[in-house]
Amino acid sequence: MLTQLSISNFAIVDQLDLDINSGMTVITGETGAGKSIMLDALGLATGDRTDSHCVRQDSDKAEIHASFDINQCTAAKKWLEQKELSSDDECILRRVITKEGRSRAYINGTLSPLADLRAIGELLIDIHGQHESQSLLKKTSHRLLLDDFSCTQKLASAVARIAHEFNQTHHELDRLTNNRKEQDERIQLLSYQLQELEQLSIQEGELEQLEKELKQLTSAESTLSVCHQVNDICSENEAGNILQQLTLCMQRIGDLQTDHSAINNTLEMISSAQIQIEEAVGELNHFIDHFDADPARMQEVDERLSAIYELARKHRVQPEELLEKQHTLSNELESIQFSDERAEELQKKLIELKSDFQSQCKKLSKKRQTAARQLEKKVTKRLALLGLPHGQLTIALTPIEASTLSPNGAEDIEFLVTTNPGQPPRALAKVASGGELSRISLAIQVITAQTSHIPSMVFDEVDVGIGGGTAETVGSMLRELGEKSQVLCVTHQPQVASQGHQHLHVSKKVRNAKTSTEIAGLKGERRIKEVARMLGGLEMTESTLNHAKEMLNLSSPKSAA
Repeated sequence: MLTQLSISNFAIVDQLDLDINSGMTVITGETGAGKSIMLDALGLATGDRTDSHCVRQDSDKAEIHASFDINQCTAAKKWLEQKELSSDDECILRRVITKEGRSRAYINGTLSPLADLRAIGELLIDIHGQHESQSLLKKTSHRLLLDDFSCTQKLASAVARIAHEFNQTHHELDRLTNNRKEQDERIQLLSYQLQELEQLSIQEGELEQLEKELKQLTSAESTLSVCHQVNDICSENEAGNILQQLTLCMQRIGDLQTDHSAINNTLEMISSAQIQIEEAVGELNHFIDHFDADPARMQEVDERLSAIYELARKHRVQPEELLEKQHTLSNELESIQFSDERAEELQKKLIELKSDFQSQCKKLSKKRQTAARQLEKKVTKRLALLGLPHGQLTIALTPIEASTLSPNGAEDIEFLVTTNPGQPPRALAKVASGGELSRISLAIQVITAQTSHIPSMVFDEVDVGIGGGTAETVGSMLRELGEKSQVLCVTHQPQVASQGHQHLHVSKKVRNAKTSTEIAGLKGERRIKEVARMLGGLEMTESTLNHAKEMLNLSSPKSAA
């Protein structure tokens, strides 16, 4: 429910901070004082369109904050969770409008599209105004109200889920059927591409091995030349190779008669060097004897690599990605080739889903029909009490004829009403009188309040054009509604104002040549005087005050305290 409303520099409001209680809150004041400003601000906070004219004169921007307790509002909590905007059990809506007419919307501190503000607003509060857009003017809300009233929410959700799955399956089957020519062409292309790749028969790691081998074969001549040169220097050169020179060195040192550690160490190191060079020469000779420098092999490797590179360019992938490409094409071909089997599966699934849908819809339609007749009778009875003796609600359930299944079930649901004898029922949006529309809305809301999913409701001058006993009935119904939901009501009728659990008074003040609207809570004597003012008369007599006090005591012994 709405817990707090803060308005800054909006219209003729300078700064206004209101704490809103549960139950029924009445808003009263002189004509022109600005009673509807609060409701206009609420409308903007929940996504209504605006312009620069709503910004207070000499101000740069207007701001509106509306805080809601959503502990009992499952739909709003779920919506916020899906949007990742959750903030415990609270939802704060904020709207900022600049003097240039631009606006920004925030949900729990996060900048959000206006459409999101409107979506969450519809889950939190329902505004019933004089010809203003409200939930009861939308056919979608008619279906939700009837399903809530008939306690068929779970059944309706199951029908919607089956319809969604059916339509998705139907779409997939159409795609398979309509793309048959394209699929055949794709099969031919995939088969040709796979044949090329399979003929190439590239192996895992083959590319790296071939590139390494080609590099060796390409440098074979220079490799052998260097190997022979080194071998010649170490052991083959008759003019004096390294091994011969080392042998000579060992002989010369061995001929010395000096017994010194440095001489002995030198001799050992030269001997070790000779052994290592002999081993190196052996390794080098082994390499030369077994080195394959076949030109035919080099051509074979080069042609193999060229084939791999060419096919990689054709498929626009790196050479090392060809194997992965082959697997991808093979999987796609297999998937397409099995499309006929998939189509049969989808056909079978559609038959099962349609049968399940029809079975569930039959149950849902029966319950909707029964509930519709009950709701019609109860609302029509309330309309008579609200000064519409010829008012009658008709709930039209029109069968849906479509090739696909509707998530709404087997029928469209619309609330129709007639207020005069001999006139056919018409859509609520076409009801001529704003006051009648508000009273019709009130009657429907009172009956459906126990099952309604919207925690807060606003009625703007629901009592226009009525008085006496009818006004008292309106007040009584609003109070009854306030026992189950939060109700805010702008009223000119003392019979309605006296019924409120909370009373807010709107007044217009002039300070420093500037007009501003103020709203204050009324209790005790102040409330009695306001109800007395509403009762009329140029002077507030003792009789008027007593009448006002009596009205407050009759509606609630504690309301005037």
